[in-house]
Amino acid sequence: MSEDLIFDPKGGMPRLLEIMARLRDPETGCPWDIEQDFASIAPYTIEEAYEVADAIERKAWDELKSELGDLLLQSVYHTQMATEAGMFTFDDVANGISDKMVARHPHVFGDETRDKSAEQQTRDWEKIKAAERAEKQETGVLDGVAMGLPALMRAVKLQKRAARVGFDWPTTDEVIDKIVEEAQELREAADAEHAKEEFGDLLFVMANLARHMDIDPEEALRAANAKFMRRFRFIEAALAIQGRSPQDSDLAEMDALWDTAKAAERAG
Repeated sequence: MSEDLIFDPKGGMPRLLEIMARLRDPETGCPWDIEQDFASIAPYTIEEAYEVADAIERKAWDELKSELGDLLLQSVYHTQMATEAGMFTFDDVANGISDKMVARHPHVFGDETRDKSAEQQTRDWEKIKAAERAEKQETGVLDGVAMGLPALMRAVKLQKRAARVGFDWPTTDEVIDKIVEEAQELREAADAEHAKEEFGDLLFVMANLARHMDIDPEEALRAANAKFMRRFRFIEAALAIQGRSPQDSDLAEMDALWDTAKAAERAG
């Protein structure tokens, strides 16, 4: 291993690969890093992807470089473990995605015309991906939708796949009617297990409504979370002026402050 490369501030990608190999070295590496495996690192990979999305959503461009580095480290980490197991190397990963991008963009790298709409390109992209799934013997309509996706995102992807073969409500009205039906079934649930099932059905139909309305449900829920935080912090700040905290208040007072925060947001 090259000490000069590890401490070279301009070492780029080779430097990061060398650092990761050193961290995983069974004799001289970091005990924590050595103990990890694909399954233990996977949650960090997901978390880092969300932190990239969060920085972009907040337009925190100074943070984005760091968050992208954290996400890149996840790819390097998984690849180092695969290299140790004799499965593949980082070059294999890079060449694989490069081959995929070239194959999926024949209008850029091949002889197909670029004179097509974004919608047509999306349809062509889906055809290419369908052919790739067929090569993997993924012949079912829903095959290949990753199990590890966030549940709302996976619900939308499953519904999109089913819609391609006509299994879909034609308008949002039917979806909203189904939401009302599922909400009533949740209200009538006989026990906790039944309520859990009906709650899942309701969430699934809500994801379908988001798809029909061209709304990203994950993005919408993140925005709702952010709004909740803003308004609750307003409540905390308003109470703090009086030398109090939410524990010293009650629901009626905090609800009134919530309405004040909402009115201020709309006015501003």
